[in-house]
Amino acid sequence: MAISASDRIRRTSVASIHVHYVNKVERKGRTRAQVDEVIRWLTGYSQPQLEALLADGTTFQDFFDRAPAMNPNRFLITGLICGHRVEDIEDPFMREVRHLDKLVDEVARGKAMEKVLRAG
Repeated sequence: MAISASDRIRRTSVASIHVHYVNKVERKGRTRAQVDEVIRWLTGYSQPQLEALLADGTTFQDFFDRAPAMNPNRFLITGLICGHRVEDIEDPFMREVRHLDKLVDEVARGKAMEKVLRAG
């Protein structure tokens, strides 16, 4: 039986993808601090909590399951990511993953952080 993309992502460590997020934004002149800021905005983790989760190899499933306070404004994140409209993704877990992907893409594209974080 084949493992679905969703199952594979659920078991992937956040740290193994975080490094790719950071590399992506740094190539565009942005910073790890900005990646961490959007992660904290989305999930409610503090920076020390985020650092601990990255250090201990926490999976994406546990990362989202344990998130202290998913931001209610995350549903304002719309548009295409990986060829799919974020707002149309039915699987709640995959929608959260794609919310995060979309935020990182916006940082990498140089969008103002106030807009990335859906302020105002």
